[in-house]
Amino acid sequence: MLRWRLLLGGMLIAALVGLVRLDYLSSVPATWLFPLAVLAAVGAASEVVSLLAAGGRRPLASVIYGGTLAVIASNSIPLFVLRETDPLARLGWPLLAFTLSVLAALVGEMIRYRQPGGVIVNVALAVFGVAYAGLLLTFAVQLRVLGQGNEGLVALVALIAVVKFGDTGAYTVGRLVGRHKMAPLISPGKTWEGAAGGVAFALLGSWLSFTLLPRWMAAPIAQPSWAWIVFGLVVGLAGMLGDLAESLFKRDVGSKDSSTWMPGFGGVLDLLDSILFAAPVAFLCWLLLGMI
Repeated sequence: MLRWRLLLGGMLIAALVGLVRLDYLSSVPATWLFPLAVLAAVGAASEVVSLLAAGGRRPLASVIYGGTLAVIASNSIPLFVLRETDPLARLGWPLLAFTLSVLAALVGEMIRYRQPGGVIVNVALAVFGVAYAGLLLTFAVQLRVLGQGNEGLVALVALIAVVKFGDTGAYTVGRLVGRHKMAPLISPGKTWEGAAGGVAFALLGSWLSFTLLPRWMAAPIAQPSWAWIVFGLVVGLAGMLGDLAESLFKRDVGSKDSSTWMPGFGGVLDLLDSILFAAPVAFLCWLLLGMI
Protein backbone atom coordinates (compact mmCIF):
# COMPACT_ATOMS: atom_id res chain seq x y z
CA MET A 1 0.00 0.00 0.00
CA LEU A 2 2.83 2.41 0.83
CA ARG A 3 4.46 1.78 -2.55
CA TRP A 4 1.16 2.42 -4.34
CA ARG A 5 0.57 5.56 -2.24
CA LEU A 6 4.01 6.93 -3.18
CA LEU A 7 3.48 6.11 -6.86
CA LEU A 8 0.02 7.65 -7.05
CA GLY A 9 1.13 10.61 -4.98
CA GLY A 10 4.02 11.26 -7.36
CA MET A 11 1.69 11.07 -10.35
CA LEU A 12 -0.77 13.52 -8.79
CA ILE A 13 2.00 15.98 -7.93
CA ALA A 14 3.46 15.72 -11.45
CA ALA A 15 0.05 16.32 -13.01
CA LEU A 16 -0.59 19.34 -10.78
CA VAL A 17 2.84 20.82 -11.50
CA GLY A 18 2.20 20.36 -15.23
CA LEU A 19 -1.15 22.15 -15.04
CA VAL A 20 0.35 24.98 -12.98
CA ARG A 21 3.10 25.36 -15.60
CA LEU A 22 0.56 25.47 -18.43
CA ASP A 23 -1.54 28.00 -16.53
CA TYR A 24 1.57 30.08 -15.91
CA LEU A 25 2.26 30.20 -19.64
CA SER A 26 -1.37 30.96 -20.56
CA SER A 27 -2.33 34.52 -21.43
CA VAL A 28 -5.65 34.10 -19.57
CA PRO A 29 -5.32 33.20 -15.86
CA ALA A 30 -7.03 29.97 -14.72
CA THR A 31 -7.45 28.63 -18.26
CA TRP A 32 -5.93 25.27 -17.31
CA LEU A 33 -6.66 25.15 -13.58
CA PHE A 34 -10.34 26.12 -13.78
CA PRO A 35 -11.42 22.82 -15.46
CA LEU A 36 -9.55 20.96 -12.70
CA ALA A 37 -11.58 22.88 -10.10
CA VAL A 38 -14.82 21.90 -11.87
CA LEU A 39 -13.85 18.21 -11.88
CA ALA A 40 -12.78 18.38 -8.24
CA ALA A 41 -16.08 20.02 -7.26
CA VAL A 42 -18.16 17.36 -9.01
CA GLY A 43 -16.11 14.59 -7.40
CA ALA A 44 -16.45 16.21 -3.98
CA ALA A 45 -20.21 16.59 -4.42
CA SER A 46 -20.49 12.91 -5.33
CA GLU A 47 -18.67 11.90 -2.18
CA VAL A 48 -20.77 14.22 0.00
CA VAL A 49 -23.90 12.51 -1.37
CA SER A 50 -22.37 9.09 -0.67
CA LEU A 51 -21.37 10.00 2.88
CA LEU A 52 -24.83 11.34 3.64
CA ALA A 53 -26.41 8.19 2.22
CA ALA A 54 -24.11 6.07 4.39
CA GLY A 55 -25.49 7.94 7.38
CA GLY A 56 -29.07 7.24 6.33
CA ARG A 57 -29.70 10.77 5.03
CA ARG A 58 -30.98 11.35 1.54
CA PRO A 59 -31.31 15.02 0.62
CA LEU A 60 -31.88 15.78 -3.03
CA ALA A 61 -28.70 14.65 -4.75
CA SER A 62 -29.62 16.67 -7.83
CA VAL A 63 -29.48 19.88 -5.75
CA ILE A 64 -26.07 19.01 -4.32
CA TYR A 65 -24.66 18.08 -7.75
CA GLY A 66 -26.32 20.92 -9.63
CA GLY A 67 -25.72 23.54 -6.95
CA THR A 68 -22.06 22.66 -6.54
CA LEU A 69 -21.49 22.71 -10.28
CA ALA A 70 -23.38 26.01 -10.62
CA VAL A 71 -21.36 27.66 -7.84
CA ILE A 72 -18.00 26.62 -9.31
CA ALA A 73 -19.01 27.23 -12.94
CA SER A 74 -20.34 30.71 -12.10
CA ASN A 75 -16.77 31.77 -11.29
CA SER A 76 -16.17 31.75 -15.04
CA ILE A 77 -18.45 34.77 -15.54
CA PRO A 78 -16.35 37.35 -13.64
CA LEU A 79 -13.12 35.58 -14.64
CA PHE A 80 -13.53 34.99 -18.38
CA VAL A 81 -16.57 36.99 -19.51
CA LEU A 82 -16.75 40.22 -17.51
CA ARG A 83 -13.04 40.27 -16.61
CA GLU A 84 -13.92 41.78 -13.23
CA THR A 85 -10.88 43.06 -11.32
CA ASP A 86 -12.31 43.67 -7.85
CA PRO A 87 -11.68 40.46 -5.80
CA LEU A 88 -14.79 40.93 -3.68
CA ALA A 89 -17.00 41.73 -6.68
CA ARG A 90 -15.91 38.46 -8.28
CA LEU A 91 -17.55 36.59 -5.40
CA GLY A 92 -20.98 37.94 -6.30
CA TRP A 93 -21.73 35.37 -8.99
CA PRO A 94 -20.82 32.29 -6.88
CA LEU A 95 -22.85 33.70 -3.99
CA LEU A 96 -25.81 34.21 -6.31
CA ALA A 97 -25.49 30.61 -7.54
CA PHE A 98 -25.34 29.41 -3.94
CA THR A 99 -28.47 31.38 -3.04
CA LEU A 100 -30.33 29.88 -6.00
CA SER A 101 -29.23 26.44 -4.79
CA VAL A 102 -30.87 27.14 -1.42
CA LEU A 103 -34.10 28.02 -3.22
CA ALA A 104 -33.80 24.89 -5.37
CA ALA A 105 -33.44 22.74 -2.24
CA LEU A 106 -36.64 24.23 -0.83
CA VAL A 107 -38.60 23.83 -4.07
CA GLY A 108 -37.34 20.27 -4.47
CA GLU A 109 -38.57 19.32 -1.02
CA MET A 110 -41.95 20.90 -1.78
CA ILE A 111 -42.25 18.71 -4.86
CA ARG A 112 -41.36 15.46 -3.14
CA TYR A 113 -43.19 16.18 0.14
CA ARG A 114 -45.49 13.35 1.22
CA GLN A 115 -45.63 13.48 5.02
CA PRO A 116 -44.19 15.45 7.96
CA GLY A 117 -40.65 14.77 9.11
CA GLY A 118 -37.23 15.27 7.58
CA VAL A 119 -37.83 18.27 5.34
CA ILE A 120 -35.77 20.77 7.33
CA VAL A 121 -32.94 18.28 7.75
CA ASN A 122 -32.91 17.46 4.03
CA VAL A 123 -32.82 21.14 3.06
CA ALA A 124 -30.05 21.83 5.57
CA LEU A 125 -27.97 18.90 4.34
CA ALA A 126 -28.39 19.88 0.69
CA VAL A 127 -27.30 23.43 1.47
CA PHE A 128 -24.37 22.08 3.49
CA GLY A 129 -23.30 19.87 0.59
CA VAL A 130 -23.24 22.79 -1.85
CA ALA A 131 -21.42 25.04 0.62
CA TYR A 132 -18.83 22.41 1.50
CA ALA A 133 -18.08 21.07 -1.98
CA GLY A 134 -18.71 24.24 -3.98
CA LEU A 135 -18.58 27.47 -2.00
CA LEU A 136 -15.40 26.69 -0.05
CA LEU A 137 -13.61 25.56 -3.20
CA THR A 138 -14.61 28.83 -4.85
CA PHE A 139 -12.05 30.64 -2.71
CA ALA A 140 -9.27 28.50 -4.16
CA VAL A 141 -10.46 29.45 -7.65
CA GLN A 142 -10.54 33.11 -6.65
CA LEU A 143 -7.02 32.95 -5.26
CA ARG A 144 -5.73 32.14 -8.75
CA VAL A 145 -6.92 35.47 -10.15
CA LEU A 146 -5.92 37.80 -7.32
CA GLY A 147 -3.70 40.69 -8.31
CA GLN A 148 -2.09 41.08 -11.69
CA GLY A 149 -0.45 38.52 -13.95
CA ASN A 150 0.84 35.53 -12.00
CA GLU A 151 0.52 37.02 -8.52
CA GLY A 152 -2.63 34.98 -8.02
CA LEU A 153 -0.83 31.82 -9.08
CA VAL A 154 1.70 32.47 -6.32
CA ALA A 155 -1.19 32.82 -3.86
CA LEU A 156 -2.81 29.55 -4.96
CA VAL A 157 0.41 27.51 -4.98
CA ALA A 158 1.33 28.96 -1.57
CA LEU A 159 -2.01 27.72 -0.20
CA ILE A 160 -1.45 24.21 -1.55
CA ALA A 161 2.18 24.13 -0.40
CA VAL A 162 1.39 25.24 3.16
CA VAL A 163 -1.51 22.82 3.53
CA LYS A 164 0.29 19.81 2.06
CA PHE A 165 3.51 20.54 3.94
CA GLY A 166 1.38 20.67 7.07
CA ASP A 167 -0.34 17.37 6.24
CA THR A 168 3.02 15.72 5.61
CA GLY A 169 4.55 17.09 8.78
CA ALA A 170 1.60 16.05 10.94
CA TYR A 171 1.61 12.52 9.51
CA THR A 172 5.40 12.06 9.73
CA VAL A 173 5.95 13.50 13.21
CA GLY A 174 2.81 11.81 14.51
CA ARG A 175 3.99 8.42 13.27
CA LEU A 176 7.50 8.90 14.67
CA VAL A 177 6.95 10.46 18.08
CA GLY A 178 3.19 10.88 18.53
CA ARG A 179 2.04 9.82 21.99
CA HIS A 180 -0.73 12.13 23.16
CA LYS A 181 -4.05 11.77 21.33
CA MET A 182 -5.53 15.03 20.12
CA ALA A 183 -9.10 13.95 19.30
CA PRO A 184 -9.38 10.20 19.98
CA LEU A 185 -13.14 10.06 19.43
CA ILE A 186 -12.91 11.76 16.04
CA SER A 187 -9.56 10.63 14.65
CA PRO A 188 -7.59 8.24 16.90
CA GLY A 189 -4.43 8.55 14.81
CA LYS A 190 -3.99 12.30 15.32
CA THR A 191 -1.69 13.44 18.12
CA TRP A 192 -0.61 16.74 19.62
CA GLU A 193 2.96 15.96 18.61
CA GLY A 194 1.78 15.47 15.05
CA ALA A 195 -0.12 18.78 15.20
CA ALA A 196 3.04 20.57 16.33
CA GLY A 197 4.96 18.95 13.46
CA GLY A 198 2.22 20.01 11.08
CA VAL A 199 2.48 23.65 12.16
CA ALA A 200 6.28 23.58 11.85
CA PHE A 201 6.13 22.08 8.35
CA ALA A 202 3.37 24.53 7.34
CA LEU A 203 5.63 27.43 8.39
CA LEU A 204 8.45 25.89 6.34
CA GLY A 205 6.15 25.60 3.33
CA SER A 206 5.08 29.21 3.78
CA TRP A 207 8.66 30.48 4.01
CA LEU A 208 9.67 28.55 0.89
CA SER A 209 6.59 29.78 -0.97
CA PHE A 210 7.11 33.43 -0.09
CA THR A 211 10.83 33.23 -0.77
CA LEU A 212 10.93 31.24 -4.00
CA LEU A 213 7.58 31.45 -5.79
CA PRO A 214 7.54 35.20 -6.58
CA ARG A 215 10.98 34.84 -8.17
CA TRP A 216 10.20 31.65 -10.07
CA MET A 217 6.92 33.02 -11.39
CA ALA A 218 8.18 36.55 -12.12
CA ALA A 219 5.52 37.96 -9.82
CA PRO A 220 7.11 40.38 -7.33
CA ILE A 221 4.77 40.79 -4.40
CA ALA A 222 4.97 43.58 -1.83
CA GLN A 223 4.69 41.93 1.57
CA PRO A 224 5.66 42.59 5.17
CA SER A 225 8.71 40.61 6.28
CA TRP A 226 6.58 38.72 8.81
CA ALA A 227 3.75 37.87 6.37
CA TRP A 228 4.97 34.31 5.78
CA ILE A 229 4.74 33.59 9.52
CA VAL A 230 1.13 34.74 9.79
CA PHE A 231 0.16 33.00 6.55
CA GLY A 232 1.85 29.71 7.45
CA LEU A 233 0.41 29.68 10.96
CA VAL A 234 -3.23 30.52 10.26
CA VAL A 235 -3.50 28.63 6.95
CA GLY A 236 -1.69 25.63 8.41
CA LEU A 237 -4.01 25.52 11.41
CA ALA A 238 -7.05 25.93 9.15
CA GLY A 239 -5.83 23.01 7.04
CA MET A 240 -5.53 20.79 10.10
CA LEU A 241 -9.03 21.76 11.21
CA GLY A 242 -10.30 20.90 7.73
CA ASP A 243 -8.74 17.45 7.97
CA LEU A 244 -10.28 16.97 11.39
CA ALA A 245 -13.67 18.20 10.16
CA GLU A 246 -13.81 15.60 7.40
CA SER A 247 -12.76 12.93 9.91
CA LEU A 248 -15.75 14.03 12.00
CA PHE A 249 -18.09 13.59 9.02
CA LYS A 250 -16.71 10.13 8.25
CA ARG A 251 -16.84 9.07 11.90
CA ASP A 252 -20.44 10.23 12.14
CA VAL A 253 -21.55 7.99 9.25
CA GLY A 254 -19.14 5.12 9.96
CA SER A 255 -16.94 5.46 6.86
CA LYS A 256 -13.15 5.15 6.79
CA ASP A 257 -12.65 7.10 3.54
CA SER A 258 -14.85 9.43 1.52
CA SER A 259 -14.50 6.87 -1.31
CA THR A 260 -12.11 4.09 -2.35
CA TRP A 261 -11.23 4.98 -5.93
CA MET A 262 -7.71 6.10 -4.92
CA PRO A 263 -6.17 3.32 -2.76
CA GLY A 264 -3.96 4.82 -0.09
CA PHE A 265 -5.55 8.25 -0.41
CA GLY A 266 -9.28 7.58 -0.25
CA GLY A 267 -11.30 9.96 -2.37
CA VAL A 268 -11.47 13.53 -3.59
CA LEU A 269 -12.56 14.86 -0.20
CA ASP A 270 -9.65 13.08 1.48
CA LEU A 271 -7.33 15.08 -0.79
CA LEU A 272 -9.26 18.35 -0.60
CA ASP A 273 -10.45 18.45 3.01
CA SER A 274 -7.57 20.62 4.25
CA ILE A 275 -7.66 22.90 1.22
CA LEU A 276 -11.43 23.44 1.46
CA PHE A 277 -11.08 24.72 5.02
CA ALA A 278 -7.91 26.72 4.39
CA ALA A 279 -8.85 28.41 1.08
CA PRO A 280 -11.16 31.10 2.57
CA VAL A 281 -8.56 31.78 5.29
CA ALA A 282 -5.79 32.13 2.69
CA PHE A 283 -7.98 34.44 0.59
CA LEU A 284 -8.62 36.64 3.62
CA CYS A 285 -4.90 36.70 4.47
CA TRP A 286 -3.92 37.97 1.03
CA LEU A 287 -6.55 40.71 1.24
CA LEU A 288 -5.94 41.85 4.84
CA LEU A 289 -2.16 41.67 4.73
CA GLY A 290 -2.18 43.78 1.59
CA MET A 291 0.11 41.33 -0.16
CA ILE A 292 -1.74 41.71 -3.45
